[in-house]
Amino acid sequence: MTYIDHYPEGQPAAARTLGDTPTIHPGCHILRSQVGAWTELGAGTSLVDVTFGDYSYTAGDAQIIYATIGKYCSIASHVRINPGNHPQWRVTQHHMTYRRKAFGLGQADDKEFFEWRKEHACHIGHDVWIGHGAIIMPGVSIGTGAVIGSGAVVTKDVGPYQVAVGVSAKVIKQRFPDEVVEQLLQSEWWNWDRATLEARFEDLLDLQTFLHKYTNVTA
Repeated sequence: MTYIDHYPEGQPAAARTLGDTPTIHPGCHILRSQVGAWTELGAGTSLVDVTFGDYSYTAGDAQIIYATIGKYCSIASHVRINPGNHPQWRVTQHHMTYRRKAFGLGQADDKEFFEWRKEHACHIGHDVWIGHGAIIMPGVSIGTGAVIGSGAVVTKDVGPYQVAVGVSAKVIKQRFPDEVVEQLLQSEWWNWDRATLEARFEDLLDLQTFLHKYTNVTA
């Protein structure tokens, strides 16, 4: 057996430090997107027409198009947000009908079709955890604090702090009672600036402490 401390040579992954400039690993593909501070895009991530909020990350091999991703989101590997959609109303739904230039069937691609795709953007709230291999279908919104189970196919909106699993995904529970959810949403802690986050960081580790200090309810 051969002991391997880290591979490839260079800075060990555990020693990396994030900062105001996004950490973008080799092999990522990014077009027309905005990426926030303290973010990390794992190897093989693809962003196209995406707004990617502060402190959010992908574990790698995620494909995201026409979407807004909130702050503090945890996106596991092989997640797909807004997968390709095809024109089912046409005689053929093949992508030659809208990627016409590549097939020599027109001087320009079908702008109207791509605008239709953009109109069905996905919206992911803050502090959302999306499990390995989950698929968020076009036009779906995921509320702040929600959890999407591994392998889920989400075809309908998921509310704040709800947990959804399965194919097609169904909400199985809510993380906290309604009054706690309301207070957490009103706190908007994800909008704290860096100095405030550092000063109050320990309070984020305990729900009772957070509610006592920053809301009007207790868990």
